[in-house]
Amino acid sequence: MRSAFDFSPYRRSTVGFDRLFDMLENNSVGQGQENYPPFDLIKKGENDYCIQLAVAGFKPDEIDITAQQNVLLVSGRKSDETEEKGTEFVYRGIANRSFERRFALADHIQVRAADLKDGLLSIDLVREIPEAMKPRKINIGGSAGERSAIGGGEQPASKQTVEAEAENA
Repeated sequence: MRSAFDFSPYRRSTVGFDRLFDMLENNSVGQGQENYPPFDLIKKGENDYCIQLAVAGFKPDEIDITAQQNVLLVSGRKSDETEEKGTEFVYRGIANRSFERRFALADHIQVRAADLKDGLLSIDLVREIPEAMKPRKINIGGSAGERSAIGGGEQPASKQTVEAEAENA
């Protein structure tokens, strides 16, 4: 289903953002998003996040957390033996159904830990950007140490190399 907003002008003028536009188009209004279990998304620091899901009634062995590529999948399946035999409910307000919740993760987001306490499942996330991807300052013409090692003169290293090759020829 297409969204009400047309992203084609942005697709023409950007490079490498196809995945972002696909996500925006696929998660637009009209999609039947289930809202169980409810969750909170918490920013703990510049690169630290936490997802808290309300999973009352679930035990740790009934919850499965899977992180793959850029998707975090949290699912819960109630086992049949957890049903109390011979218990007759007059009213059942606590959800006892299975669930599957997907979270789209940005690049370089890693799952650090998960904990279940007092009916809240907490999943700690951290953004770990590799050193090669971090911004770095590039000096123009190389550093002063490189010039002195090559020829020590005032001329750029490339001009010194050309002059040295001309003398040797």
